[in-house]
Parts: sequence; structure tokens; C-alpha cells
Amino acid sequence: MIELLKRYRLFFLVMFVLSAIILALFYNALSPKKQLPIYTPSMVNPEMVDSTIQHIANKKMHQIADFEFTNQNGELVTNADYDNTIYIADFFFTTCQTICPIMTDNMTWVQQQIADMDDVKILSHSVTPEIDTPEVLKAYALEKGVDDKKWNMVTGKKEDIYYIARKSYLAVKTGDPSELYDMVHTENFVLVDKKKRVRGFYDGTSMDDMHRLIQDIKILKERN
Repeated sequence: MIELLKRYRLFFLVMFVLSAIILALFYNALSPKKQLPIYTPSMVNPEMVDSTIQHIANKKMHQIADFEFTNQNGELVTNADYDNTIYIADFFFTTCQTICPIMTDNMTWVQQQIADMDDVKILSHSVTPEIDTPEVLKAYALEKGVDDKKWNMVTGKKEDIYYIARKSYLAVKTGDPSELYDMVHTENFVLVDKKKRVRGFYDGTSMDDMHRLIQDIKILKERN
């Protein structure tokens, strides 16, 4: 028996390696790949969604609407700047002393993780645009280490930010009903794919969710 093993050791070695490769291929083929949902307004907490679209359940009917805002450099930023791009959107304000500093620090970490991903960007919207002028946003961006090539912090008309938050990103609650377009931002980071569809929501104060976000970005990159 020992002589037989010695005589055919190369054959047995090759068969062992081939068997391992075949088993690995079968495992990869049979293992279900993670599928990211395509979110519609009907799938999201109604508190975050404008009442006029809460009924929409058709995945082909919900995309991020066209927009025009001004970034921290005083430059016009539109949806065209995010064409063929995966991006993370969120809502904040520079004077926030509660969850915003944590969110911004975590988004800075995300910025570092996507530094070499040319087709991935960040878009942060101020919910107090009357305070967060481009100059204020610029100072804040410099303080937080924002890379202008990857991350736009934008301001604009309050009603435009209100409607895109609640009709497109499905991520902001209404505030004081006596104040027009008042918003209460949440900790949500919103993942948007290259077809302008919402693919995920993440707790911007949780590092566990930040790691999940990066993994989901990689999934979108593999399948786009």
C-alpha cells in the first residue's frame, strides 16, 4: 500500500487539488449572493416620506429627482454631477451639537474608504440653508477634512431641500407644523445607485453600519 501511494503520489496530489477547486467552485455557485433591495416610498417609515408619494410601490417609479444646489465652494451642483455614480446622501446642519458631529466623523471615515473608488461620492445637504451659506459650509468642510473631489456639502432653497429629502431620499421628518418646510433630520445615510435608486439606509452614528455601507457599495460596484 505504501509503495502504491509513493508510485501514484503525484496523481493523488493533483486529484486532491482538483477536488478542492471543484468544491470551492460549487460552494461559490450555490451560495446565495446578497441582494440589495430597491427601496420605494411604500417600504419606508411614513414619517420620512411626503404624503403624496407614500403609496408608491413600483420599483421603476421611484428615483432621485433632478436637483440644483450650491456647494461649499460656491459652485452649482446638480444631479448631472452624480451621473454614473454611486453615492451616499445625508442631511445635517453645521450648528448641530447632538448627532451631527458623530455623523460627520463617520462620513469622513467613509470618505477615506472610498478614496480610490472613482465612481463613488458623497452628498450632504444642510437642513438649515438660511444659516449654512457656502462660506459657512466651507469653513466646516475644512475643519472636517472634506475632499472637494469626493464630497459636496450643499445649501439651497429650503423648500427644495425639504422636498428632495422627503420625496427622493425618504430620510427626513417634518418639524414644527406652524413653520413652512421645517425639517428634522435623522441619522440616516442613504445609498444611491447609478440609476438614481435608493438601495440602503444606514445609521450614521454606528460604525457597524458604516462597515455594512462599505460592503454594500462594493456589491453595487460589482454589479454595475
